[in-house]
Amino acid sequence: MSQSAPPHQQTQSFGARLRRAMDTRGPLCVGIDPHASLLTDWGLNDDVAGLERFTLTVVEALADRVAVLKPQSAFFERFGSRGIAVLERAVEDGRAAGALVLMDAKRGDIGSTMGAYAATYLTPGSPLFSDAVTLSPYLGFGSLRPALDAARDGGSGVFVLALTSNPEGAEVQRSTADDGRSLAQVMLDHMREENAGAQPLGSVGAVVGATLGESGADLDINGPLLAPGIGAQGAAPEDLPRVFGRQTGNVLPSVSRGVLRHGPGAAGLREAAARFAEASRAAVAGAGGTATR
Repeated sequence: MSQSAPPHQQTQSFGARLRRAMDTRGPLCVGIDPHASLLTDWGLNDDVAGLERFTLTVVEALADRVAVLKPQSAFFERFGSRGIAVLERAVEDGRAAGALVLMDAKRGDIGSTMGAYAATYLTPGSPLFSDAVTLSPYLGFGSLRPALDAARDGGSGVFVLALTSNPEGAEVQRSTADDGRSLAQVMLDHMREENAGAQPLGSVGAVVGATLGESGADLDINGPLLAPGIGAQGAAPEDLPRVFGRQTGNVLPSVSRGVLRHGPGAAGLREAAARFAEASRAAVAGAGGTATR
């Protein structure tokens, strides 16, 4: 049974739909990242035909069983309009099969430009309308307002970069604001304000790398915490309680190559995703289950 309503019929908030999907399907997000090297590993050409075969295989294998699919827009954009057509198909097919689709686009801009990004990914009826999109807040959290408003109006969600897994991020994210908070904490506090009063989970999530070890931040935002870095980047589901503490129950672990390298057969993809989902479920249970405020 589908976990997401058709684009014009969102009857629940994204946070509520995500909570349900994580509880029923397991807390796992699988990225769709068609690296040229992965296409080669699958025996495919690095062209639009290879992109389409790779993408649709992943969607067909996993969309009826994982909580979230996360296509990385850049790997489709590099093929121009034909690549975007494949991305549109992936979004449509993934949602139709019951997965929530998180568009990994990391958009960040101001004014009418951010409004245009919001119209692209968060406005029902758009060809790329998704359940959620990743955003960069480092032009100021207020610059995200058009996307935050569009997500609320369309029943969608956003995941805002906070503490990312790349080492270079620290020079910005861990810099200190005038009041002594880290810049990442300032962003997390804004997210908490956006999610105030939401039940069972807010629709504004944070991106916090699973490879960070102790985050040193207050991650209680009453919203989901997308945790990239599981698998090929070196983190494992059992690391989650150390990074996220009492908020582990709101964590959505994200794995890409750790699952995708088990293709091109659907069975291999499904088995790998099932292993990560079960390990993530066990990590959540070991940390005390669903987080509460």
